[in-house]
Amino acid sequence: MKLEKTAADFFAGIGLVTMGLNKQGWQVKYALDYSDEKCSLYEENFGKEHYHHKDIRETSGSEVPKVTLAHASFPCSNISAAGYKNGLYSGESSTFWDFIRIIREMGEVPSVGKPPFVLIENVEGFLTSGCGEDLVAALKALNNLGYAVDILLIDAAHFVPQSRVRLFIFGSLFGLPQKPLELAQIMNQPTRGRPKKIKDFIASNQTIKWSLRHLPDLPERVINLADIVDHSEVWWVKERTQYLFSQMFERHQAQISLMMQNKYWSYGTVFRRTRIRAGIKQSTAELRIDGIAGCLRTPKGGSARQILVRSGLGHFDARLINGYESASLMGASEYLIPENTSLHNLLFGFGDAVCVPVIEWIAKNYINLLLDELNSKVNISQQADFSFIESALLRERS
Repeated sequence: MKLEKTAADFFAGIGLVTMGLNKQGWQVKYALDYSDEKCSLYEENFGKEHYHHKDIRETSGSEVPKVTLAHASFPCSNISAAGYKNGLYSGESSTFWDFIRIIREMGEVPSVGKPPFVLIENVEGFLTSGCGEDLVAALKALNNLGYAVDILLIDAAHFVPQSRVRLFIFGSLFGLPQKPLELAQIMNQPTRGRPKKIKDFIASNQTIKWSLRHLPDLPERVINLADIVDHSEVWWVKERTQYLFSQMFERHQAQISLMMQNKYWSYGTVFRRTRIRAGIKQSTAELRIDGIAGCLRTPKGGSARQILVRSGLGHFDARLINGYESASLMGASEYLIPENTSLHNLLFGFGDAVCVPVIEWIAKNYINLLLDELNSKVNISQQADFSFIESALLRERS
């Protein structure tokens, strides 16, 4: 029996991983998340049948059906540069280990077995959290479960007008030891999906069982911030916009004033951050006008709410980025947003999500190709033990 395009999505959130996988022919048979707000949005878009509204800490591997791929985008709060920085064994980020436990428990169910593939997504800070030891521990945990691993670093700005760099770990039960020449060829390949910092990490951790694949280069983005603006949204009143302007550095005020002289609208984004301005530590509105929004965040504080600005025709306007624009920045412009959903819940859902076209790209250029290669070589048994497949692949390589 061939491997099918079936997946389980842990920490499923509002379902953008489901959307990305669906677009590449995958069926998500199991989705898990404990958030009430995210649950309602997921079910509105993808149905209730396979969604499990439950804490992963209270979930057993015996509850998960047989799938080919398990995806996890576990909380970043303890490994992010903007978070608590107390590591993979602390707080919400420690739920990574529950994902590992569940994969192990799935392997103990004969009719289910461990998923042949795993895909894990998190912030770039995972690469350096605990001086890199957190990532090493995570990769070795996957190795101990039988998965050979690869890591990618992808900025969503290659696909959408949002700066959103994320680390992806891919693990395969079929990953075999690579010959030095093959490994060197892959490491020397110029691709922005595996930049120097990733190659350096791989080279400095030779005790990890790696299984790297050739990658095409990431695409060039074809849309800018102006292309996703919702022109039906109401802008702030003049007094609120003027207050925002007063919070800017002088150089940013000068940029806005220059843009106001244009006979067309120019767009940018603003985050409020605490900075030293005029010799005083105070809330400061920092302007970005390169056609790309800053990284969407969850609205846990005022600084996390990204502001859209436009300037031109003698005017300067500002307002919060809305739900439709947030969806578009995540490559999910077709996402169904139910009426009466609060902006807070939308920002919470999209700020925690995975960019849809990035998942599509990984599925199309990495996972689907590997799956097709495996299916073309042997008929996959229904049994959880894949050792005979490894033997077939080893014979082919020798």
